[in-house]
Amino acid sequence: MHLSVFHITKAFISPRGTISALADVTFTAFQGEFVALVGPSGCGKSTLLRLVAGLLAPDSGQIEFPGWPQPPKRRLVFQDHALFPWMTVADNVAFGLEMDGIDRTDRRQRAIAQLESMGLAGFADHYPHELSGGMKQRAAIARAFVTQPDILLMDEPLRALDAQTRLVIQEELLSLWERRRPLVLYVTHDIEEALLLADRVLVMSGRPGQVRAEVTPPLGRPRDLTGRAHPEIEESKWQIWKLLEEDVRRQIQPQRVTS
Repeated sequence: MHLSVFHITKAFISPRGTISALADVTFTAFQGEFVALVGPSGCGKSTLLRLVAGLLAPDSGQIEFPGWPQPPKRRLVFQDHALFPWMTVADNVAFGLEMDGIDRTDRRQRAIAQLESMGLAGFADHYPHELSGGMKQRAAIARAFVTQPDILLMDEPLRALDAQTRLVIQEELLSLWERRRPLVLYVTHDIEEALLLADRVLVMSGRPGQVRAEVTPPLGRPRDLTGRAHPEIEESKWQIWKLLEEDVRRQIQPQRVTS
């Protein structure tokens, strides 16, 4: 069972004209893989996740799921936790189970168990405004995992967190993923994070985004934060940066004003 993305193109119409987000994107990702996507800002990484999720349709190309007997269950985790403020943490985590038709008692039990795995069992009956930013994002990740998705699509879920909290949740995320190993597509701007978490890193070009290269992290499984000290990590980080550098520098250069 795998995900196949064939020659995907996607553009958007704006007041300033047509914006080409993706052009001829092709790759394959297999069940049980953790695949990271890195690239310059605006290169279409988030758009690609929404295409795979079925929230957007490509202008051309195909997205297929060979081997799955029916469309696979897909879940998205956003940059913002997207918790419902009027629901308790447990009810937020159980929301996807409710949509799947699971009865209230069962979904409550599953939600509590998932929260316990994230160190949040004591906050099940709290509301999102009572949680720290890191706790909210852990609850959002728990909400995605509790439904046991076939494909988990994660759009920079740790971007807004401080460095120390991010380290802790990276390790928790690895532990959660190891238990069931859904196929994960993980968008990040953090090269080191991509290398720590992923089996493969797909490096994208600037807009319109294309898959420019694939890098395999020099780490085995299972992993933890000690992988950051692996002597070949710095070499892989430099390899990815050199693939990104030209597009990133071009993007941040001030526009030349002509008179």
